[in-house]
Amino acid sequence: MKEVIIINDDAMGRGSKELGKKLIGTFLTKLWASPIKPDAIIFYNGAVKLLTIGGGSHQALHFLEKAGVDLIACGTCVSYFELEEQINLGRISGMEEILMLIQKAEKVVTI
Repeated sequence: MKEVIIINDDAMGRGSKELGKKLIGTFLTKLWASPIKPDAIIFYNGAVKLLTIGGGSHQALHFLEKAGVDLIACGTCVSYFELEEQINLGRISGMEEILMLIQKAEKVVTI
């Protein structure tokens, strides 16, 4: 695996949560449109909410997944937020696999 992106919240940056949600949406849309895509995106903590229909970036994430990007949700986080029935993109995995992917990646970017 060459590149992994880690997203740790459903908003980007600190400060205004509303602005942060717009920024993460724009980031994911631009990533979808980019010719260079990561091999995987790992979602943990509040970022797992992005993988639900109401997550706000559904279209961009859907097309990233269609383009072959592996979307991976932290299972502990999904359980914590009680989203098991609402996750409809990507797949749910455990910290063991997430750690392995990070360790084997040539490049890891945290958003």
